[in-house]
Amino acid sequence: MAHGWNNVRMAEHKVSRSIVIDAPAARVFDLLSDPSRHHEFDGSGTVRDSTFGPERLTEDAEFGMNMRMFGVSYRMVNRVVDFEKDRRVAWKTAGPQRWCYELEELPEGGTRVTETFDYSRGPWFVHILLGFPAKNAAAMERTLLRLRELTETR
Repeated sequence: MAHGWNNVRMAEHKVSRSIVIDAPAARVFDLLSDPSRHHEFDGSGTVRDSTFGPERLTEDAEFGMNMRMFGVSYRMVNRVVDFEKDRRVAWKTAGPQRWCYELEELPEGGTRVTETFDYSRGPWFVHILLGFPAKNAAAMERTLLRLRELTETR
């Protein structure tokens, strides 16, 4: 079964994946803006749980996550740098990288959700050397499928 991946970019030191979800943008955004639920749809397997932050993300909100990568546990502090309710939320990690979710309600129904990892700010060559663009793309595909599952089956 095709999952509808499109808007695939691995240029400009950004990686993106998109999927169409049969749910209104408000429902999808509600899940994305709740940091305590990020571990439920994370396809990378690195997000464990939230450690602090608001119940709902807003512009400039800070939130923390317990993470685990390569067998090492650590905490990540993020700050929301772009926020438009029901349309877009982006946060900056402890480094200069940014994660962004953009939502577009479609005229025929449903919502196109695009997840982007922007590693253009900072040492982008490290991401390439470690193979993160391909790893991020695969994780995004799993993330978007989980997001679809969580928001379509309500």
